[in-house]
Amino acid sequence: MIIKKITNWKIFWVLFTAGMFGVIAIFPFLLTTQGDVLRELPIPLSVVLLASAMQSAVLIGVAIFVGLRLGKKIGFGTPLISSWLSGESVREKLKSVAKVSIGLGALSGILIIGFDYIFNLFIGPISTVSTPLWQGFLASFYGGVVEEILLRLFFVTLLVWIMWKFSKSKNIKPPITTIWIAIISASVIFGLGHLPATALLTTITPVIIFRAVLLNGIGGVIFGWLYWKKGFESAIIAHFTTDIILLTIFPLLLNLN
Repeated sequence: MIIKKITNWKIFWVLFTAGMFGVIAIFPFLLTTQGDVLRELPIPLSVVLLASAMQSAVLIGVAIFVGLRLGKKIGFGTPLISSWLSGESVREKLKSVAKVSIGLGALSGILIIGFDYIFNLFIGPISTVSTPLWQGFLASFYGGVVEEILLRLFFVTLLVWIMWKFSKSKNIKPPITTIWIAIISASVIFGLGHLPATALLTTITPVIIFRAVLLNGIGGVIFGWLYWKKGFESAIIAHFTTDIILLTIFPLLLNLN
C-alpha cells in the first residue's frame, strides 16, 4: 500500500512538472498574439504572467489529483508512466501507442484544416496574428499537456465518475454511453472555451460558435477516445501532434508558397 501511494505521487509530480512546462512554454505565443491587450492592463506584465503561472499551478495540481484518484475507480489511467516508474521497459508499449496516437493526431489536424477551409468559403477567413514557428512549437506543449490534464484527465474522468456513481448502476465499469457523453461534453466545452480568443479577431455569431465547437470538437472526441482506450499518454501525444500540424507544419507550408 505504501509503495502504491509513493508511485501515485510520482505520477502526480511527473504530470505536474510537464503541465507547468506547458504553461511557461505558451507565454511567448501569448505575448505575440495577445501582448497588446496584456500590456494595457493596469499591472505590470511580469506580474500578470506570474499570477497566471500561479493560478495554472493550482488548477493543474487539483486536476491531476482528482483525475488520478477517480481514474482508478473507473478504469482510466496512465499506463506508460506507471510502467516506467515501476522500472518496466516501456519501449514496445510506447511504439504501439505512439503509432496510433500520432496517426489519429495527424488525422485530427488534417480534418480541422479541411473543415476550416470549408467554413472560410462561406464566412471568409478569420484574420489571425502570425507567430514565429518556434512559438507555435512551444505552444503545442500547452495544448498537448495542460489542456489534456484539464479536459480529459480531470473533466472527462470526473463526469464519468459522477454519472456512473449516481446512476446506481451495478456494472463494475461505467457504461459506454456514459463515457461517450463525457467525451462529447468535454469536446463541446473545449470548443466554447476558444470563443473568448476568437472574439478578439471577429464578431461572435451562431456560425462562429458552431465553427468553434466543430473544429475543436474533432480533436476533443479523438483525444477522449484515446484516453479511454489507450491511456492518458496517448491523448497527450495525439493532441501534441495535432497542434504541431496546426501551429508549425501547416504555417510552414503556407510560408513556402
